[in-house]
Amino acid sequence: MIEKRKFYIDGQWRTPVQAHDFQVTDPSTGEACAVISLGSQADTDQAVAAAKRSFDSWGRTGKAERLALLERLAGIYEARADDMAAAIAMEMGAPIDMARNAQWGSGAWHISNILDELRQFTFERPLGSQAPNDRIVYEPIGVCGLITPWNWPMNQVILKVIPALAAGCTMVLKPSEVAPLSALLFAEMIDEAGFPAGVFNLVNGDGAGVGSQLSGHPDIDMISFTGSTRAGMAISQNAARNIKRVSLELGGKGANIIFADADEKAVRRGVQHCFNNTGQSCNAPTRMLVERSLYEEAVRIAAETANRIQVDSAHKHGRHIGPVVSQQQYDKIQGLINKGMQEARLVAGGPGHPEGLEQGYFVRPTVFADVNNDMTIAREEIFGPVLSIMPFDTEEEAIRIANDTVYGLTNYVQTQDMDKANRVARRLRSGMVQVNGSSQGVGAPFGGYKQSGNGREGGIWGLEDFLEVKCISGV
Repeated sequence: MIEKRKFYIDGQWRTPVQAHDFQVTDPSTGEACAVISLGSQADTDQAVAAAKRSFDSWGRTGKAERLALLERLAGIYEARADDMAAAIAMEMGAPIDMARNAQWGSGAWHISNILDELRQFTFERPLGSQAPNDRIVYEPIGVCGLITPWNWPMNQVILKVIPALAAGCTMVLKPSEVAPLSALLFAEMIDEAGFPAGVFNLVNGDGAGVGSQLSGHPDIDMISFTGSTRAGMAISQNAARNIKRVSLELGGKGANIIFADADEKAVRRGVQHCFNNTGQSCNAPTRMLVERSLYEEAVRIAAETANRIQVDSAHKHGRHIGPVVSQQQYDKIQGLINKGMQEARLVAGGPGHPEGLEQGYFVRPTVFADVNNDMTIAREEIFGPVLSIMPFDTEEEAIRIANDTVYGLTNYVQTQDMDKANRVARRLRSGMVQVNGSSQGVGAPFGGYKQSGNGREGGIWGLEDFLEVKCISGV
């Protein structure tokens, strides 16, 4: 059993003020693998006070000094790739190869991209030729509360911590208590890199405890949160009492519009993308909309693809998918699969564990056909390996179905007609649209419309999220 009860506060590993043990479960076995502590108000207050004390000096450091420390951290992160992959596989069930390549790898990619943005960012610039004595100054917003989820732990920690450090902010990180081991390892890296005491602090806790303490704390200037829409609403309400900035990256119910002229791999690609990370991604294309002339063929291909996907332990090498993260998530997904069986046509998978994987939180890759947007499985974010397929007849109908959701994170368009792809992409109400399997390029912003949130992470937008804009005239 791994014991990680201490918090990282003011440059030291500190014992919690009040003991409150919490067991971390390995989802591949369903058994406890580690014990951490959940923080109290006193722990949160200590961490916030340390961040507040350090802000005056850290916020005034030069870009070159911050960049040097961040480059040192990048090297440490690179050197400990295998340790990070093992922690992520154990805590949230990403298969070890996927944990090494995609989970750890996304963090390395974001560090590199953010540092590139920092190198070229100008923190002071003239307003314009019309006002030669006016200066625009970008300053760190202050003390930040960073609350991250369990599904892509390093991706999300790094998309918040690195730009916040680059901007000159200080912070308190609360990772998900379900998957905290990777964040604790990251805190070790921060310490090894030599950041000044108090600049980065970590307190473990749950949403109702440390999460709400941070979002309502009077000395926190900004909350950056990634997680469920329900939790994002609660955080916004709590933070409003202090008029702090709130940046939210929330849920999704992405539509994958497949026109009859899509390439032959479009359906298979859509199924595999939906089931990546065992369906535990907010930008997963979980609603497959197929033009009617292609519909039955698409259903057949989707079912065959789902049936070929292997499920196995996160501790085994290979291209399989792992378990979902917890018993709670497993039970939620099973309930929605059972609901789907009452609403639609099951063509692959179904309830229960895959054969031979009765221990742990394994879910059968599941596909439903003949779904419509009034069904529960089409409206709720399932966050598991479950795909809903529905037909459409016209471009207008496809756009209407895709936009008929409270979410607006990522949508997908598959067609060889680029005029149509551009036309449809511009009418989809989402922060991101991917065409024909394309992925976002370096520096692209990640974020959504509507109940998918209001912030942007990555690129210059992710850096600017942690900056205030000041106008100085007459100098």
